[in-house]
Amino acid sequence: MDIHQILKLLPHRYPILLVDRVLQVELGKSIRAIKNVTINEPFFTGHFPHRPVMPGVLMLEAMAQAAALLSFATQGVTPDDNTVYYFAGIDGARFKRPVEPGDQLVMDVELLRSKAGIYKFKGVTRVGEEVACEAELMCTMRQVG
Repeated sequence: MDIHQILKLLPHRYPILLVDRVLQVELGKSIRAIKNVTINEPFFTGHFPHRPVMPGVLMLEAMAQAAALLSFATQGVTPDDNTVYYFAGIDGARFKRPVEPGDQLVMDVELLRSKAGIYKFKGVTRVGEEVACEAELMCTMRQVG
């Protein structure tokens, strides 16, 4: 999935769109996506000017966006303006390595289960071979408006 396909599925836009490309999707099972981290990211101005580090919550958000793409692909749906994919919970989040400008995040997100409209995923984000972030994410899709 390239950026044009991602933009059709996710409502996020700059500066909060955090998936640049999808490398692989196994419907109903897993997704591998990437986020290229550059010094031009707006959060680096304040986090931290002397040592730029990507905030951990944004790594979690990036994995949640990848999870949403997996859900949409699995269901074969293109969400409309009334469809929102929300975080429902985060468990076991761990940050193992700082992410800096020039790094490429490779996000592997696996669907663990889906029950009553709540999806549970296991996400691991790596830079090269090193784990940067991991967590279990719970998300839900809702109709609004």
